[in-house]
Amino acid sequence: MTEALVVYEKPAERVASITLNRPEALNAINMSMRDDLWTYIQAALLDPDVRVLIFRGAGPRAFSAGADISEFGSAPSLHESREARRQRDLWALLEDLPLPTIGALHGFCFGAGIELPLYCDLRIAADDTRIALPEVTLGYIPSAGGTQLMPRLAPVGAAAGMILSGDPIDAERAERWGIVHRVVPLGELDDAVEAAARRLAAAEPQVISAVKRGIRRGLDLPLSTAIAQDAQTFRRLANTLSDR
Repeated sequence: MTEALVVYEKPAERVASITLNRPEALNAINMSMRDDLWTYIQAALLDPDVRVLIFRGAGPRAFSAGADISEFGSAPSLHESREARRQRDLWALLEDLPLPTIGALHGFCFGAGIELPLYCDLRIAADDTRIALPEVTLGYIPSAGGTQLMPRLAPVGAAAGMILSGDPIDAERAERWGIVHRVVPLGELDDAVEAAARRLAAAEPQVISAVKRGIRRGLDLPLSTAIAQDAQTFRRLANTLSDR
């Protein structure tokens, strides 16, 4: 039997894990994998027992080397590709996901292989991680969110330099720039990610969801308006949770 290109598991109570499982191709994301990611993220979202979602990459060399460029200009057609993006907008799904998400990074995290983790709430990286947005060198742009998300995390000048040059950075620099939250030895990556997942899973889901929504929406609002919205959310949550 052919191995699944994306693996969905529930390794611990209240925790689901989605693994890119194409290590021989450095977990390059093709259209089939995009469809599977969409399906499994929806599965996690609809499962009342799942409170945290982890993204991983199989094999020793990469979380993901990015989009599978061998599909560019070939099957599926450009029309089919655009239609698939419209019907199953993976990146919009990740942006609005109420579940807390963790990216477990190691090895190559290039192109879409870092754009997917940029949508995560936490990014924990092994010390062998290499991050790059090389799309400009290939004649296109980081259209899965890289041009917008990276400058919201790293200093704008640093982010622009990465995007325009396509040059990779190491895990230490990524942590210093705020792209990843923590760097650990490769052998400790799974333990660090699972510990973070347990802490998030123990929190009240409504509170986590409200915090995520407040951070995301507040970035586009005047500070006073964002603070007023937080106060309103606090009152709503206080009333809801006190009724239990």
